[in-house]
Amino acid sequence: MGSLSVASLVLAGLYLLLLAVKAGGALRILARRPPRRHAPAGHDGRGVAILQPILSGDPLLAQVLGDNLRALPGAHFHWLLDDADGAGQAIARTLCDTHPGHRITCLHYPAAPEGINPKTFKLDAVLPQVREPVLLVLDDDARLSAAALAQLVDELGPAGHPAADLVTALPCYRDDGAAGARLMAQFVNNNTALTYLGLLPWLAPLSINGMCYALRSERLRALGGFAPLLPMLADDLALARALRRQHARLHQSTAPVDVQTHVPTLQRYRQQMHRWMLFAVLLLRDEAPALRLLIGVLHGLPPLLLWAVLVLALLPPAGLPALLAGVLLVLRAGVLMVLQHRASGRVRHRPLVSLLAELLQPLHLLHATCVRRIRWRTRLYQVRANDDFQGG
Repeated sequence: MGSLSVASLVLAGLYLLLLAVKAGGALRILARRPPRRHAPAGHDGRGVAILQPILSGDPLLAQVLGDNLRALPGAHFHWLLDDADGAGQAIARTLCDTHPGHRITCLHYPAAPEGINPKTFKLDAVLPQVREPVLLVLDDDARLSAAALAQLVDELGPAGHPAADLVTALPCYRDDGAAGARLMAQFVNNNTALTYLGLLPWLAPLSINGMCYALRSERLRALGGFAPLLPMLADDLALARALRRQHARLHQSTAPVDVQTHVPTLQRYRQQMHRWMLFAVLLLRDEAPALRLLIGVLHGLPPLLLWAVLVLALLPPAGLPALLAGVLLVLRAGVLMVLQHRASGRVRHRPLVSLLAELLQPLHLLHATCVRRIRWRTRLYQVRANDDFQGG
């Protein structure tokens, strides 16, 4: 056996071993706590305040907000709008007019001060007005079913004997066919179960999915509310760390939340990936060295191994390296499809785009490490640390 064949065998074996560790952990959690497909009778959102910071600009905004109203007719929606966002206010007014039986409170806020997270600024302002026992933060590009909401609330546990202080949903991504959206969807759907569930049998959650999470309102107030998070750019990371410091219990649910953002161009995809990767860098920077090494091996090393296996397969002469690469790709696709079906009830795998999305991950990580200026919707930020950023 030649040296290239031995190298290919070792690299492919290591990739599959790491994939098996993460997939095995995720499947163990999904078997123990399968996501609900149907809501129990009477679970339509009653007793839940849904806080949604809203910013227009995405053509899917009205559709996504309307889908949540139809899915959760008993919930109290708090739509947190910007004073300067006339388009967002117009969408909110139209939906209020067409859904008169729903409880919708529209609130307008000025621009957040310099150095303050604009999303957290609005969440902090509305918290004193929340009267429902359960509070759920939901991004304006996320859809939540009645079954998923019922699962999140049940996993919080009763008010007097809570099972968790915060429960976060498992993101699944829909794409609308645009090239950027397809790549982003494959990145999320490749990694969501492996990242959020893969280590749960052995390790408590490090962070949360900021797109959708639930807490008991009084417990959040007792833990300090959103005010300590105002100067933090990555609000989900900041909230998770604040709760961990107080020994609060974070729970990663298998309840799915569907996310769909219009990403018409590859440039928009690159900007979104840059922001996500920078936040991942911020997360790891403050963790213990042993934990950074573990996360780096489990999540950072596999795309590099995949690159190496494919490069060796392309070198002449064709033979065992090419065969190993083919076997690896088939096994990878099979594992991802099983995980996606178990997590969301459907297979969202596009083989070629999925492969490209994984191969691009090291480049996105390198970009985030070297370039600290990010675009977040309409705003630009120069980021030095999670609590040290400046708008531009």
